[in-house]
Amino acid sequence: MENPRAEKVAVVNEVRERLNGAAGSVITEYRGLTVAQLADLRQRLAAAGGDYKVYKNTLVKLAISSGPHEALSDYLTGPTAIAFVQGDVSAVAKALRDFARTNPALVIKGGLLDGASLSTTDLTSLADLPSRDVLLARLAGAIAAPLQTFAGLLQALPRNLAYGLSALIDQQGGVAEVPAQAEGPAVAEVDEAPVSEDAPAQAVSEAAPAEASGAQAEVPPTAADADTDPPVAEESTSEIAQTATDEAATDGES
Repeated sequence: MENPRAEKVAVVNEVRERLNGAAGSVITEYRGLTVAQLADLRQRLAAAGGDYKVYKNTLVKLAISSGPHEALSDYLTGPTAIAFVQGDVSAVAKALRDFARTNPALVIKGGLLDGASLSTTDLTSLADLPSRDVLLARLAGAIAAPLQTFAGLLQALPRNLAYGLSALIDQQGGVAEVPAQAEGPAVAEVDEAPVSEDAPAQAVSEAAPAEASGAQAEVPPTAADADTDPPVAEESTSEIAQTATDEAATDGES
């Protein structure tokens, strides 16, 4: 004969372990649902990442007493079943909501998500959200769109630059052609000019007479020298006076 106490302890431990290992949990009341309807609900929740199981309220209360899931005790009235969330809580909430629309006997009471309490309104809001995969796809698309636009701009930049340069060249009348022999005559003239080895010596010899004649040339008087009267010697003055006296005496005698 099995020990009822041992069975109850095993159920309490099972509930505690499953709550600790789940990402979230939702408490429902299944009063009035048939066995077939419960089986249908379990299949839908399993496809959404949830596991649905019926427990006695007294055993669930023992499992959550003085623990992080104690807030669930407020929902433990009437025939109770727990939906353990292993995946996306919004997908589980949506499966419960859709089933309750066609089976009003299912009552969604509340739950927990990462230690935070979820009311009926919260679960309804979660059910309206897209699934986790859809949200991730939208996020990836939102991130990829600017990157694709930026990549397109980078690819278009050199192409647009080439178009712009081509239009500018056409506007200026095209590229001017440079004659292939533009520098030919100048180079030829330089090459044809004879270079004499005696040229430096001849230049020096021609410059030497010029320098010699320049050394013997008289230096013309400057303006300052022209304005200054030459000094008159004292002897010349006395001779002029004597001549004037002699001329006067001669005139008197005559």
